[in-house]
Amino acid sequence: MIEVGRLCVKLAGRDSRSKCVILDIIDNNYVLIDGQTRRKKCNIKHLEPLDKVIKIKKKAPHANVVKEFKKLKIEVKEKTSKKQNEKPKKVRKSKTPKHVKKVEEKKETKKETEEKTEKKEEKPKEVKKASKKPVKKK
Repeated sequence: MIEVGRLCVKLAGRDSRSKCVILDIIDNNYVLIDGQTRRKKCNIKHLEPLDKVIKIKKKAPHANVVKEFKKLKIEVKEKTSKKQNEKPKKVRKSKTPKHVKKVEEKKETKKETEEKTEKKEEKPKEVKKASKKPVKKK
């Protein structure tokens, strides 16, 4: 009853109640199926053989299975892949060479030190007096 080309209905799993054809007999319990289901290894207990047999080669490609199903007027949904959108490219900040940075930093540090010394001379530090809050006694 189980042979290559036998039309079956899948009874269990995600592809249940969909028609398939046996493409290869793996061992006493498992066969390779394809058709309205995904091409995969399936337990014989999960298949209900029908009385139709298709003339198809062992391990035939999916395209040949679809052609045979069209002859029997059985629709097979084709898998369509999603279009991948192009990811926007990150705009990176341009880096200035290290030697240029060092020269700029040196100029800035000289200017900053001069400014700091001028500020210190102009304003002496003010001493803040700590204010004591009166403590309430009961």
